[in-house]
Amino acid sequence: MDINPAERQERAETYFMEGYNCCQAVLLAFEDVLPVDRSALLRFASGFGGGMARMREVCGTVSAMAMIAGFLSPAEDPSDMQQRRDNYALVQCFASAFKEQKGSIVCREILGLRKPEPGAPMESPMPSPRTPEYYKTRPCAATVGLAARIVADYLKNVG
Repeated sequence: MDINPAERQERAETYFMEGYNCCQAVLLAFEDVLPVDRSALLRFASGFGGGMARMREVCGTVSAMAMIAGFLSPAEDPSDMQQRRDNYALVQCFASAFKEQKGSIVCREILGLRKPEPGAPMESPMPSPRTPEYYKTRPCAATVGLAARIVADYLKNVG
């Protein structure tokens, strides 16, 4: 498989800048190599923006990498511990490479937000408007690009 990591990074960043959430942007950067149609990818990833529905937990880009790992190293048989180990190892590999660059896999930590106090209400589910100011204050486009590059580097190296 001839994968250009820089091109996949650019694709993911472009999708994010078009308004797709972080998870969707990474998945769409690989829609041509995943055995699922575009609409299904968008549906699978729709709730993973903002660290899962703006709860600021695991970054949506990391969730996307885990989803892609499910296609690259599937664990379909719950009794096949080797398949599960291989899948988990790939997810951990992706997450480790990401964490090495970003310092965390948690959305709120990447964004520099404080953890909410116990019992505090969740952040509003209303997405932030994608304005020029939004893009200036968020590292998300570069974060999306990083996740796509990690996956692309893996695909390029394993062929």
